[in-house]
Amino acid sequence: MKVLVSPKDIEEAKAVISGNADIVDVKNPKEGSLGANFPWVIKSIKQLVEEKGNGMKMSAAIGDFDYKPGTASLAALGAAASGAEYIKIGLHKIKTREEAIDLLTGVVKAVKDFDPTKKVVSAFYADYKRINSISPFEIVEIGKEVDIDVAMVDTGIKDGRTTLEFMSEDELKSFVSESKSLGLVTALAGALKFEDIPVIKAINPDILGVRGMVCGGNRDDSVQVELVTNLKKMVAE
Repeated sequence: MKVLVSPKDIEEAKAVISGNADIVDVKNPKEGSLGANFPWVIKSIKQLVEEKGNGMKMSAAIGDFDYKPGTASLAALGAAASGAEYIKIGLHKIKTREEAIDLLTGVVKAVKDFDPTKKVVSAFYADYKRINSISPFEIVEIGKEVDIDVAMVDTGIKDGRTTLEFMSEDELKSFVSESKSLGLVTALAGALKFEDIPVIKAINPDILGVRGMVCGGNRDDSVQVELVTNLKKMVAE
């Protein structure tokens, strides 16, 4: 299982690299669960990853989206052009399967036309009922229609409640299994804590995504090198 850590700026990115994470995921927590950062921040962190990252990958979030396929496609192209290898989009206010397919089709085309080696991450939300969004279990039909690369579950509202409070271990195992059956890489995030690691290992996603966990429990604080290091050790055990 790879560890993805989400820094908001260059200083936090240094901590992520020093802590030996697998994926440096640029986001802007002020703009939501998958808040988009500025192109120049993505570019500066990309340069740092290339210089100091020892083969680490880099991703960038482009936002918690409603049904705006054109806006999403343009944002995805911007993230790809700025250096992100994984482009993450959240289906935050997407109500139907048809909307999701339309939105993701545009994002995939924008990214793959620019560089077919780059990956598109579609993020669903464990708390989809309270944010009135599409269910993660639509992944089966969506994955058949759109060539996304990674299926992710996160939380839409960052109030300390975790993914595991909204979806059971068995439900998350089903999401991972169904996504993998489509040939997708799987990712799990959403206010997860160190004490959740045994359950996360049992669910067995390909990628564990964190921010608050390595900020000392508050995602508005800064990423701490030692916590990233500790997480990597726990995941590897």
